[in-house]
Amino acid sequence: MGNRFADQDVIRRLLTEAHTWAFVGLSDHPGRTAYDQAGLLKSRGRRIIPVHPAAGAVLGEPGYASLAEVPGKVDVVAVYRRSEHAGEAIDEAIAIGAGAVWLPLGVIDEAAGERALAAGLDVVMDRCPGVEWALRRTA
Repeated sequence: MGNRFADQDVIRRLLTEAHTWAFVGLSDHPGRTAYDQAGLLKSRGRRIIPVHPAAGAVLGEPGYASLAEVPGKVDVVAVYRRSEHAGEAIDEAIAIGAGAVWLPLGVIDEAAGERALAAGLDVVMDRCPGVEWALRRTA
């Protein structure tokens, strides 16, 4: 994979300029990575949108069963699903016109990442928003 999906300029821009993050796979289970990362971004002023089939509220935000149900513009779709399910979420992100997709550590689907790039989305893969935020000391 190399650094194709870890462009530091893209990462910096998403962390500083993207305000609406839809978290695919986010449920109300404290201690899970998606919950922790969504909470971190929310604490830094980002709007988070839980996307999970159970569609429950998480961190005080209403949940949606799918990306297609999310009202308004989504800057980043963070895909907190296993790699074998990431492609479906990325295709949904493309379909709703999201600006970017972000796959956390260990979640890799290069073919889906290429589809997203071809559709004009920024792609970050195999990177943790919290770690990247700390590296940049972004406020």
